[in-house]
Amino acid sequence: MFLIKEVSVVNEGKVFVSDVLIKGDRIEKIGSDLSIDSNHEVIDGSGLHLFPGIIDDQVHFREPGLTHKGNIFTESRAAVAGGVTSYMEMPNVNPQTVTQELLTAKYQIGAENSLANYSFYMGSTNENLDEVLKTDPASVCGIKIFMGSSTGNMLVDDPETLENIFRNAPILIATHCEDEATVRANTEKYVAQFGEDIPFKYHPIIRNEEACYLSSSKAVELAKKSDARLHILHISTGKETHLFSNEQPLGKKRITSEACIHHLWFSDEDYDEKGAFIKWNPAVKSAADRDEIWKALLDDRIDVIATDHAPHTLEEKQNPYLKAPSGGPLIQHTLVAMLDFYHQGRISLERIAEKMCHAVAECFDVKERGYIREGYKADLVLVDLNKPWSVGKENILAKCGWSPFEGHEFKSAVEKTFVSGHLAYSDGKLNDSQLGQRLYFDRK
Repeated sequence: MFLIKEVSVVNEGKVFVSDVLIKGDRIEKIGSDLSIDSNHEVIDGSGLHLFPGIIDDQVHFREPGLTHKGNIFTESRAAVAGGVTSYMEMPNVNPQTVTQELLTAKYQIGAENSLANYSFYMGSTNENLDEVLKTDPASVCGIKIFMGSSTGNMLVDDPETLENIFRNAPILIATHCEDEATVRANTEKYVAQFGEDIPFKYHPIIRNEEACYLSSSKAVELAKKSDARLHILHISTGKETHLFSNEQPLGKKRITSEACIHHLWFSDEDYDEKGAFIKWNPAVKSAADRDEIWKALLDDRIDVIATDHAPHTLEEKQNPYLKAPSGGPLIQHTLVAMLDFYHQGRISLERIAEKMCHAVAECFDVKERGYIREGYKADLVLVDLNKPWSVGKENILAKCGWSPFEGHEFKSAVEKTFVSGHLAYSDGKLNDSQLGQRLYFDRK
């Protein structure tokens, strides 16, 4: 049992000072002048802010099969240190998560190794429709479709398969949208000019606005035609933001979207300095695109914020353009990055909680998480808004050991993280004596 005293609670559009009592894996009580007996821990929350635990709806933790880059144990620890208490992990591992048997095996790995709460997407291919349709809506976060190949060979490009998935999926469909033909044609053009060593600044020109919009507009068209529940991941262009609406509340939307930290933070002006370390698919694009993504996020056309945490080794990232893989580690720094934007006056604390906690829970119908409410699971993050610290190799917890934020001084720090009532991170130290729980979903 823990009692957090006189903390500034950031929850459901308000910031208010209160006490919060945690009993077992639940929030027992929220109120003033709460007390517990001396056997239990009292935490002084004065001067600190308490957020619901961050829910990251898009991560790549690399297990099974790619564990030289990261694994569920290492990356979930990095998550918890960053205030991320729950994550939804992608199927492009080895073997790819494209059968119910492989999905079950992955949940077993999570149950045995994850410090954070976990869910895993079912992967789709051109050939596994029968397996996809067996996915349980109550215990699996969603179905992932690569409508443009990214890491691994999971491109779904057969029109009949796509229509069948959209028409029959029993569950949310999450898409990676880049048009493969456009990307290939652009790649060939720059290979002809530069060979393998294409300057990284051409990445957003190779994976350009047209490639993204062709694919994402196709996904929206399919979803509208079939009334599918579609969630488009990592929006990277201003043009795409106009595919989405804020005319309905989130709970009534059939088509939702996500912005990622890197598309909110970096722009194509950073490639000369950062190179492969900001090479993601879809690409970080112009400052104008970044501004449009911010605008759509704040006016509720874009619904949630995620990381697309996708580690690769330093050695892999030091390859020339064509061989340097796309993706990077972000999950440890997602909340503090958003808090830097708060300090800049770009976004309020209440909106950070909404976009990283409440809206993710609502978008996926996550059961009893994402809010600070009595009776809900005690996923909580205690933050010091005014505790600067710098990112360096000595404090990076992702297995790959590097970060695109290296050298940056964040203005805020995560002090403590509770995962299902367990104090999993406190004052710079992790406690993995108790593991996270499987996420469940309230879907009719």
